[in-house]
Amino acid sequence: MLLAVSANSAPPQEAPAADLILTNGRIYTVEAGAPWAEAVAIRDGRILAVGTRAEIAARKGAKTRVVDLHGRLLLPAFGDAHAHPIFGGMSHARCSLSAGKTLDDYRRIIAECVARTPGTGTVFGSGFNQSLFPPKGIPRKEILDEISSDRALIFESDGHTLWVNSKALELAKITKDTPDPKNGTIDRDPATGEPVGGLEESAMALVDALVPPPSDADLQGAITYSVRLFNSYGITSWHDAAVEWDKGGTSRAIQAYKAVQDRGALTMHTVMDLRWNNARGIEQMADILKLSDDARARGLTAKGVKFFIDGVIPQQTAAMLAPYEGTTEKGAAQISLDMLAEAVTALDARGFQPHFHAIGDAAVREALDAVARTRSHDGRTDTRPMISHMNVIDPADQPRFGQLGVTAVFQPLWACDEAYMRLTMERIGPVRSTTIYPAGSILRSGGRLAYGADWSVASANPFEGIEVALTRIAPGENLAPLGPDEAVTLEQALRAYTLDVAYVNHLDTETGSIAPGKSADLIVVDQDLFKIPARQIHATKVLVTLFRGTPVYGGLDRLAR
Repeated sequence: MLLAVSANSAPPQEAPAADLILTNGRIYTVEAGAPWAEAVAIRDGRILAVGTRAEIAARKGAKTRVVDLHGRLLLPAFGDAHAHPIFGGMSHARCSLSAGKTLDDYRRIIAECVARTPGTGTVFGSGFNQSLFPPKGIPRKEILDEISSDRALIFESDGHTLWVNSKALELAKITKDTPDPKNGTIDRDPATGEPVGGLEESAMALVDALVPPPSDADLQGAITYSVRLFNSYGITSWHDAAVEWDKGGTSRAIQAYKAVQDRGALTMHTVMDLRWNNARGIEQMADILKLSDDARARGLTAKGVKFFIDGVIPQQTAAMLAPYEGTTEKGAAQISLDMLAEAVTALDARGFQPHFHAIGDAAVREALDAVARTRSHDGRTDTRPMISHMNVIDPADQPRFGQLGVTAVFQPLWACDEAYMRLTMERIGPVRSTTIYPAGSILRSGGRLAYGADWSVASANPFEGIEVALTRIAPGENLAPLGPDEAVTLEQALRAYTLDVAYVNHLDTETGSIAPGKSADLIVVDQDLFKIPARQIHATKVLVTLFRGTPVYGGLDRLAR
């Protein structure tokens, strides 16, 4: 039986008419008290009323456009709580390896990139899968050397590892005698000490000078590409999880966002994190405040700060509470708890939101401890801390998310049996592997989830993420589910992709659900997620995406039968 959202009874005669009415649909509102409706009225880009077909028909005026949904499912537009729009857009504009599935694919793609890139300069790209380099996921220079020995080839995986050829190592003067930088590793041959072609964490900076910087047009093009892609997936809100900036308080990324916004092409609610520089101290607060003020003056929001506490598990750079399997190594935090807590407390006092990259269970605990110290100092402020990734969370720490008001930002597509996950489980062993992405446990213990893809590290398509969140199985695979007890319901997954992304963006009164007064950010999809098997959700397509009441993907005419 359809539970309808009241339109606050029939409007009086003088009530404003709608510009647009979407009717005869199955409308899932993500409003807890009344989740279902049949029609929605929109005026001036905002939701005027939600209710039954009869109630909303009363909002029709002489100029109202009425669109029959023919029973289709309408949802609030999705959000993404952890995206890298500039990095992701640039990765597709340069030499993207994301479509490659094998090393031979990489050889072909890179050779094509070299051939079409004039001159003798560096060829830079991203998107390689570390699981194609067994047994430890460390990339080898020899593969790239076969393609080019006279120009630098540099490829990024996930923001934590670079794959480089011998020429890049030579130009950067990286030899067996080069010491590992703080918080970084030069991958080496265990017998000779020679660099093998992998650079981890801060060691990536050793080749920075070889990577050609993007132009202003490149940055703007990257944002525009990402907006269009995300709109096609039904996403109209994102959290840019690491905006780069220069010492002194300037950011070309913020300037690029402003330029795209001025062209009317930023069809996305945008919130930005400014990246914390672990090599500096609390003095960088002055630059961060200046950057945030600059963003606000440009009509943008940058009141989050991203802290990178650790690395990743396959390369054993993630910080763990106990040693990796078969070793005495536990990884290490890249920022001390004292420094982190001081920074978070200082930010909290100024209303800034802390966002932590934490993959290992020790890093997750450090992030929670930093928030706890801040809470003891400042109380329960509304800065809405977030921790992203959390491949492993110790069971003792899982209830602390709800207790401290920290949102767990998972990448749901990762919570399944696939090649990279197998590398992870090999490193941490079978016991800790039972605590991988414990989404269900976080919810059961009173915590909040918000989903983000970490694009372009993973697909930004929310339907793929929703399917894995429900099944813990990769789309199209027939493997056993990964920790099936940690699966969530469809309703929980939809909330984590909509209203709770809006919550971490401090936009939950503006978007994230279908309710009167909110921005008309809506999507119509081609199949009803509530009526199909969960293993079919990934194939769902968006027919129309509305942002502030205007189609930004597809068209309303597309809904006609």
